Amino acid sequence: MSKPLVDTQYLPHVSDVRHVLASGPHVTTLLDEKVDPALLEGFLIQLCALGVYMTEPVDGWIRRAGEACTKVSGLEEVGRQLISHAKHEAGHHLMMVADTKSLVAGWNARRMPKLDAEQLLAQAPTPAMQEYRQIHEDTINGAMPGAQVAIEYEIENLSVVFAPRLIEQCKRVLGEEVMNSLTFIKEHVELDVGHTALNEVMLNKLLSQKPEHAVTIGKTGARALDIYLRFYGDCMEKAKRMLQAPTA
Repeated sequence: MSKPLVDTQYLPHVSDVRHVLASGPHVTTLLDEKVDPALLEGFLIQLCALGVYMTEPVDGWIRRAGEACTKVSGLEEVGRQLISHAKHEAGHHLMMVADTKSLVAGWNARRMPKLDAEQLLAQAPTPAMQEYRQIHEDTINGAMPGAQVAIEYEIENLSVVFAPRLIEQCKRVLGEEVMNSLTFIKEHVELDVGHTALNEVMLNKLLSQKPEHAVTIGKTGARALDIYLRFYGDCMEKAKRMLQAPTA
């Protein structure tokens, strides 16, 4: 039985950056059994606060990519699936806003320095965050808007391969009650298993219909994941600086 096209035509392009996800310094620090609880909690706060910028446009990106696909011969079905999927992503950034405020309230009850949730939510985007928005625009307006599927495949796969480990670490280090402030992560762990499976089906279809664009599709997925890992690094660095801030 022949391997799926995702295995042969796509995964070779993303294998290196997926290796960084599995063993990179930010991930290993977060999951280390001796991680500083304050650093882990600070990372979660920054992840949710900065994640609003990353998440708010998602439903629009997916819908627009789907609409662009419907105008390309052979991609009509993938386009319709993307448009349908977009509806499930609307408003998810509001969960991150609420999680930020809840996490900050918990931090302020126990730790120093005292934090201001609104200031955290108003932080300027980092270069990686800006690049994340740009890769979507480049894809939607490029020759292969279907490569949006590769972006979704890599980012939603984070909820399958990384987020469950992060959740278990948070429960162990910060206590079960922290899950009350991680509604976005918790929900996406539950939802994105199905989304990732759907993305894989769409990706196989895309590669079978447009094999000449396999390299573009693969490199788009790899770039999206690389950007997101750099975003994790930004969250880590901001968390470290937060811990070093004067308490007065």
